[in-house]
Amino acid sequence: MSNFLKEMIQKKLSQLSADELLHYAGQYGFSLDAREAQQIVMYVKQNNVDPFSANGREKMLRELAKITDIQTAKKAQKLFNELIQSYGLSHLFE
Repeated sequence: MSNFLKEMIQKKLSQLSADELLHYAGQYGFSLDAREAQQIVMYVKQNNVDPFSANGREKMLRELAKITDIQTAKKAQKLFNELIQSYGLSHLFE
């Protein structure tokens, strides 16, 4: 089951659009503009992002901080950790 969930998450990341990202930003209280959303989507699509490993998340958040700012990256990390816990998925993430 965990491989299935990991594949679903990876697929969603690879198909993420800038419009979806802007929608989620508004839903979760992030400040992103269209340019930043497009850059984030391009980064995710052009790089092998591994949200399941601590190193992969750290690398992704460093890039997010370069695209946006450090506060946004920290807020994203906090939200990501909260979502993992609330959905009981911590066993999937190293």
